[in-house]
Amino acid sequence: MSNDSNQRKPANRSPRPSRKPNGDDEGNVGSVVRTVTMWMGIIVGFLVLYMILKNGPGQPVAVNFNEYQRLLTESKIDRAEVMGSELSGYEFRGDLKEVTEVERKDGMKLKTKAFTTRLIVVDSQIEQSWVQQGIKYNIESDSGTLWTILFSFLPWVALIFIFVWAMRRMQGAGTKGIFSFGKSRARTMSENSPRVMFADVAGADEAKEELQEIVEFLREPAKFQRLGGKIPRGVLLLGPPGTGKTLMARAVAGEAGVQFLSISGADFVEMFVGVGASRVRDLFEQAKKVAPAIVFIDEIDAVGRQRGAGLGGGHDEREQTLNALLVEMDGFEQNTGVIIIAATNRPDVLDPALLRPGRFDRQIVVDRPDRRGREAILKVHSRNIPLAENVDLVALAKSTPGFSGADIANLCNEAAIYAARRNGDRVTMYDFEMAKDKLMMGLERRTMVMSEEEKKMTAYHESGHVIVGKFMPHGDPLHKVTIIPRGRALGVTAFLPNDDQHSRSREWFEARIAMALGGRAAELLIFGNYTSGAQGDIKVITQMARQMVCELGMSEKLGPVNYSSSEGEVFLGRDFAVHKDLSEATAEMIDQEVRRIIDDGMHKAMDILKEHIDILHSMSHLLIERETLDADEIDQVMRGEELAPVEVKRMLQARMAGGNPINGTRSRVSESASQSTITSSSAGPERHTDISAGN
Repeated sequence: MSNDSNQRKPANRSPRPSRKPNGDDEGNVGSVVRTVTMWMGIIVGFLVLYMILKNGPGQPVAVNFNEYQRLLTESKIDRAEVMGSELSGYEFRGDLKEVTEVERKDGMKLKTKAFTTRLIVVDSQIEQSWVQQGIKYNIESDSGTLWTILFSFLPWVALIFIFVWAMRRMQGAGTKGIFSFGKSRARTMSENSPRVMFADVAGADEAKEELQEIVEFLREPAKFQRLGGKIPRGVLLLGPPGTGKTLMARAVAGEAGVQFLSISGADFVEMFVGVGASRVRDLFEQAKKVAPAIVFIDEIDAVGRQRGAGLGGGHDEREQTLNALLVEMDGFEQNTGVIIIAATNRPDVLDPALLRPGRFDRQIVVDRPDRRGREAILKVHSRNIPLAENVDLVALAKSTPGFSGADIANLCNEAAIYAARRNGDRVTMYDFEMAKDKLMMGLERRTMVMSEEEKKMTAYHESGHVIVGKFMPHGDPLHKVTIIPRGRALGVTAFLPNDDQHSRSREWFEARIAMALGGRAAELLIFGNYTSGAQGDIKVITQMARQMVCELGMSEKLGPVNYSSSEGEVFLGRDFAVHKDLSEATAEMIDQEVRRIIDDGMHKAMDILKEHIDILHSMSHLLIERETLDADEIDQVMRGEELAPVEVKRMLQARMAGGNPINGTRSRVSESASQSTITSSSAGPERHTDISAGN
């Protein structure tokens, strides 16, 4: 499944103007707290500075009327400034003839040369006393008394304003306010936002047809209602990760032209009890106001897990949220015109009440695309990529079984990066092959130091996989083998089926097990010893053999009986609480059958390698020399033919790449003996990673 970067708006449609849900998504508690703290700190700092300057040295000292009378009587006042009026009183500011010790209003004595006091009235008698003492004075009428009062109260007004503003933000001016946890965090698709259409979605035609009916329901409800049809309550999109479930929901929103509210299942869960249920109710209230509308809940398994499992009991917060969701979807109140679309890749953990008809009426599987679907997705993602003439999208689609839409998008992106790395002007088939190898087998680690002995052992190990895989019937075709470390493996053998395979036979499993044991058999046959290189192989074949016996009924001794214990507690994990419903004797028989299947595969691998020991030696030597062999070169080795020189292969690769080969494509020279080697142990790196896509 895919989308085009050039997303188009729907033609000939006038979507409803978007209405923004309650609240502001931009505020949050942290920013509010920081803002309030900053402003309060600034105001407090100004107030402190004002008090320091007011009472510091050189500032006039406030004294009472008695101290003023004493200074006046003792003729210590030199000059004075008088400001005020009969309504508000007068402020007397006097300058002393010399520094004199005065008593403040609080009784403390200090030396100063200026003081202030408050006079109730200034009449001719008081002025006469000033003249007698030789005081030079000036009286100014205070016409700005009101402004003075306002200025004195300004800091407190600012503090009150900031406090009220902060409380309003916290109490619900935004959906992330400290008191707004119960508000829904759903995002509404605006009219100007980029829209995805069904034409931009490829690889899931059946799912698109089902969802197209939902769009027609919203556009023309009378078409279905006249025949008694009812609009579906909910649609559940199921499928593996990367198959395009969210993209499909976006396409429904783009096609329908109605209000589209999207939210994640994790957005309902919060640290406070009851918040999730409150958000569910608020979400549906918003949707009802703008109906007809679509509500999309991504990853619904975050709140829709099965109830009654785990340690939370009936008061678990997730269960409270799920109960509210169940009631809103199908309760006493009818949600007319509101359709719920949910997506999950874990349908096995969802509560049965959520999956019943009346809540999610339709369950649409969005699976990995088939060959035709992959071809359509490649065409969508390559629209904006300049492709060379040798690029065959049909061959690419055929050679990528098991790829999801996200994998194919990543493939096209990696191919474009490879082309840019070699300074090419077009993306060639060589770039796509390099990108495919990187995604399937891992990134090459050419700087990893390997000794000659380690390379030799790895070459024989990988050759054993190749030869057993070629001579075992019912196996997958070989794609490539390399002893260049990729990912976590020292060597990789990749098998690629010719087309999509949806069922596997017992012969295929047996061939796969024998092929996986080919590397271990080659080590024992050539070196007479085992290494840790088969660690990954042993893990894979053990799981495969146990699956054959316990789940697929491919053991004649045990028959078609399911012995697996796959049911586990949803919240405690699938492997934490496993109930064993078989006897000790049956468990022993299962272990014996698993061991027999693996031993048979080992014997088959040893027999094939002993019969074709010459091919094993020649292929190992070629791997040491060339480090990588593709399917055609392996077929030539199997037929005993000589391979073309390495220089010719490089020229062909350069021609495929448009004459600009990527640095590092040539074979590496042998490492010197002084370089350190990788220690082989049971906990060491895996020598082999077997890849078979499409399983």
